[in-house]
Amino acid sequence: MKRYYHSSTIQKFVQDTELEIIGALSSSSEFADELTQKEAWKQEIRILKRVLKNYEGEIFFEYAIPRMGKRIDVLVIIEHVIFILEFKVGEKDFLLGAIEQVWDYALDLKNFHETSHEHLIAPVLIATAAKSVLSTIELTPHNDQVLFPIKTNEEDLADTIKSVLQFLTGKKINASVWREGRYAPTPTIIEAATALYNKHSVADISKKDATAKNLSHTSNAVSQIIQQAKAKNEKAICFVTGVPGAGKTLVGLDVATKHLEKKTGLTSIFLSGNGPLVSILREALTRDKVKRVKAKGQKIKKGEVMSQVKLFIQNVHHYRDEYLLDEKAPFDHVAIFDEAQRAWNLTQTANFMQRKKGRANFAQSEPEFLISCLDRHKDWAVVVCLVGGGQEINTGEAGISEWIDSLNRSFPDWHVYVSPQLNDSEYASGKALQDLESRRNVFKKDDLHLSVSLRSFRAEHVSALIKNLLDLDVIESRKNYEKVKKKYPIVITRDVVKAKKWLKEKARGSERYGIVVSSQAQRLKPHAIDVKSPMDPIHWFLDGKEDVRSSYYLEDVATEFHVQGLELDWTCVTWDGDFRYSPKGWKCFSFVGSKWNNIKKEERQLYLKNAYRVLLTRARQGMVIVVPYGDIEDPTRSPVYYDDTFEYLKSIGFDTI
Repeated sequence: MKRYYHSSTIQKFVQDTELEIIGALSSSSEFADELTQKEAWKQEIRILKRVLKNYEGEIFFEYAIPRMGKRIDVLVIIEHVIFILEFKVGEKDFLLGAIEQVWDYALDLKNFHETSHEHLIAPVLIATAAKSVLSTIELTPHNDQVLFPIKTNEEDLADTIKSVLQFLTGKKINASVWREGRYAPTPTIIEAATALYNKHSVADISKKDATAKNLSHTSNAVSQIIQQAKAKNEKAICFVTGVPGAGKTLVGLDVATKHLEKKTGLTSIFLSGNGPLVSILREALTRDKVKRVKAKGQKIKKGEVMSQVKLFIQNVHHYRDEYLLDEKAPFDHVAIFDEAQRAWNLTQTANFMQRKKGRANFAQSEPEFLISCLDRHKDWAVVVCLVGGGQEINTGEAGISEWIDSLNRSFPDWHVYVSPQLNDSEYASGKALQDLESRRNVFKKDDLHLSVSLRSFRAEHVSALIKNLLDLDVIESRKNYEKVKKKYPIVITRDVVKAKKWLKEKARGSERYGIVVSSQAQRLKPHAIDVKSPMDPIHWFLDGKEDVRSSYYLEDVATEFHVQGLELDWTCVTWDGDFRYSPKGWKCFSFVGSKWNNIKKEERQLYLKNAYRVLLTRARQGMVIVVPYGDIEDPTRSPVYYDDTFEYLKSIGFDTI
């Protein structure tokens, strides 16, 4: 796939006329008719013809970064260096957003572009009208051959390039080989949703190397089930399973965005009971669409865009309530349920219906009612359940067994598609799965399981490590930590201040970081962490470093309910006395009034364990875990509540800071 508007050798670029280069750029660009874009290109071409005339190498204009939905102004390969040149034509200042932008481009290539991994990458911001600045050339402390962003102007650009080439020696880059390198990104769910909504395919934005199962296989398997159901007038349900961060939600969004056109008769809807996730995705898609429309010089109201987005992504509880009142078949023939294991059991559903809806003796669990809504179609329908293992974190969440029980009890004619891994203990399918064996039209498909975590693109064994850690399997924890520690740093500390400093030192560009804690962590207030303090997930996840409500400020904290299904680049997991290590097993507590109470119900103990599973699997690049010292003078924060947990984590081999 051609990922740039125009490329050539540097010498050919210097010899070509401005008109020829502009023509090549315009033929590839959707913004070709915009006068401001053409003027910017003319300025860049004029500057670069002068600056590069004595060099040999390759030049690329408008190089695509699909994960971010953006393009690098100019990428130049000279000798052993990849230059990322971001022009701000006519700009006098070096704005923070522009510095982060060029840094993000460099990091994207370093992390996700195969033939860029081993080479020196120099991100350069050119504010053409700025005064001369003394910008030092320095490698970042990550030791990955990425320079800190270099600030320069039109006049000093030539000297900047010369200085970078002299900074370090290295192997000369073969531009032809580099050009053919695979781009294997692992976007955040927000980036993925935005890209898919803008008509990229999951193949464009997902990892494709041999160690990770191609998400497109799973997406295609689901699409084939949908096509077959429509062709044969069948009703089908399929369960997509996967480890935390494997891309289940990404598969669901890919399937949903493939079927947005009413004329195809295959319209689908993406449903989630995760309120923060729904709100964040809607806001992110809306902001992106508004920004893109305005970039074309057109006008659009945010409310109009949000209305369109709401038709595509809905809260499952709102969907349920709508079809309680409306007994007709839903408009959509395909319903995709994210985090299906969190749907309510019969007790929780009946209780809610009586309290909130005035419906006594409601006789259906949430899974059974949701299937019944699609069953109203006279011809065909498909339900897609995206299922995470060990992800139930709230009272009344039924796990996957209730979906299977509902099928066996009330929908004998539905076709059922499952992965062989659905019988793993983490999915808590239990006896219900055994009952499927005697049912007809049950099909097992390997492609419906995603076995590799893509969230932590640096280390695919992180989810296994966290499972070992929570299962108190020290030997396996150590083995998996040895596999990840070089690429995915995990450190422990007793000091929140040190943890915050570590996060800020590790994060580069706009890489997002934040503090995550258990919703039961109520005795962290002395550390300025209050789980009861209201926070807005939209601002926390989407706003920039200048906003006090954002995760970057390290003031507001997110709980498992805010972050499930989402991710950050770097996290600080602050561990309270609610979940305490002991050699005989985890001890679980809730803080009520002025003291910790022992949690005795196994179900609630499981929820708390799963809460920490969620918290410990949110980071894409690394995390710091804080286990406070406690305070001998405070009986609610006795050091004995914390010390054993810290020593257990230390025994796994995590470095202490």
